Amino acid sequence: MKTIEERRADLEARLAELENRLHGIEEELDSHQARDWEEMATEREGEEVLEGLGSSGQAEIRKIKAALQRMDEGEYGYCARCGDSIQPERLDVVPYTPLCRACAGATAKP
Repeated sequence: MKTIEERRADLEARLAELENRLHGIEEELDSHQARDWEEMATEREGEEVLEGLGSSGQAEIRKIKAALQRMDEGEYGYCARCGDSIQPERLDVVPYTPLCRACAGATAKP
């Protein structure tokens, strides 16, 4: 089982990786300067993919920052809904999750 320090290091490394990737996406989006319609259409398709990656990366960054804040507040590893401990196996898979398996499952149901 990982210690909270190991989990923090993992989250901080992932955060740095995502921030670098988003910076690269922003630079790529800013660099496009197509001249004709065909090139513009191709670039637009690529931009849509990059924008989607950027949006998902931003969402993950928010979740990681929230997890780091919970660590600072001593609340990491406890479910934000029911207060029970979050299973270590769940934290291994989704280290920024704020919910235990039961509460996450209840949230996902219609």
